[in-house]
Amino acid sequence: MSQLDLGSSGDGPTGAQLDAQPRPPISKAPMVSEEGRGMSQETMQQPNNPPETAEAYEDTHVHSVYEAIAPHFSATRHKPWPLVERFLLSQPPGSIGLDVGCGNGKYLPVNPSLFILGSDRSASLVRLAAARHSGEVAVADGLALPYRPAAVDFVISIAVVHHLSTRHRRQEAIAALLACLHPGPGARALIYAWALEQSSSRRGWDESSQQDTLVPWVMRRKGEPDATFQRYYHLYREGELDEDVRAAGGTCCESGYEKDNWWVICSR
Repeated sequence: MSQLDLGSSGDGPTGAQLDAQPRPPISKAPMVSEEGRGMSQETMQQPNNPPETAEAYEDTHVHSVYEAIAPHFSATRHKPWPLVERFLLSQPPGSIGLDVGCGNGKYLPVNPSLFILGSDRSASLVRLAAARHSGEVAVADGLALPYRPAAVDFVISIAVVHHLSTRHRRQEAIAALLACLHPGPGARALIYAWALEQSSSRRGWDESSQQDTLVPWVMRRKGEPDATFQRYYHLYREGELDEDVRAAGGTCCESGYEKDNWWVICSR
């Protein structure tokens, strides 16, 4: 990239060594598979092992799961969410941005006038994104992003921060996103996270539900037994995502609710 070096300067977030605090407890509760087709109710697993570090827990219940389900997961992710699409289409032509947690890269081609760098912790999803789209994608941890601070015009991070298993780590992930934005006017990040308030959805969560939960993903292959993988989520209550943005040093510009998610548009 001759015009703008987005590589890390070495003084960005170093979240890979952030904390070794135990993960939050996860209580048993009725739960249906996210896929849910033809499934009876399941219950969240209650591990009997000693507390793990947050990083080790996420390796088991987030990263290894997405590596295992990547092609199946990608096949269910095609259509951009309306507000994310509007956000990308609102960016001035020639703007440079990041999609942190890009998955299969479905948002990379939404606005061809933008230059978007995608990254994801899952190498399998990054390979799928690279095969489907011409944009640049990389394997990267959201707590240790490889980009130069204050270098981009916008960031999106859709359904990512809820996979971090402590509040400190979620706030550090948001701080890492904000650090990538240039400090001038107009630079914005759009962040989405699953909502606790989903009483009208098939999941049936509401304000009385457990916020830290394991959600089963059922992978079906013809002629093979079903395989079930448990993914960790922190379900955000109303106002909590805004609180985390402010705790990370950001300013909330707009926020709201869409498709069982809370979202916030924020700046440095």
